[in-house]
Amino acid sequence: MTHHAMHLRVLLPFRVFRDRQDVVRLVVETTRGSYGLLPNRLDCVLPLEPGILMYQESTSQPVYIAIDQGILVKTGASVVISVRNAIGETDLGHLQHAVEQEFLKLDERERDLRDSLAKLESGFIRRYMELRHDQA
Repeated sequence: MTHHAMHLRVLLPFRVFRDRQDVVRLVVETTRGSYGLLPNRLDCVLPLEPGILMYQESTSQPVYIAIDQGILVKTGASVVISVRNAIGETDLGHLQHAVEQEFLKLDERERDLRDSLAKLESGFIRRYMELRHDQA
């Protein structure tokens, strides 16, 4: 690992997806748009949106990974990215498609599910209160 490099780890819920020692540049999609990280950047915590993660090692071409939502934590030269899912080893077009089809659709389904549960819950609470009121 060179002096001006980061140790990048991409963690999934049950395994380490990527572990690279010699990362000189990193770009992620945050809730506030695209964000670049260099080794000398101050420590930070960033919420990540589903999108494309790009990292580059000192001796190679940029590498692209599709990642689901998660969080990035940079402390010193260490960058840990913890996400629900990730897809690598394919071209950018495929990765972008994967983000749209896999990760964003999943978020939509989850949102719909949460909305349905919230409606069920508020309906249940309302009926419960009506029942209690009737008994009083």
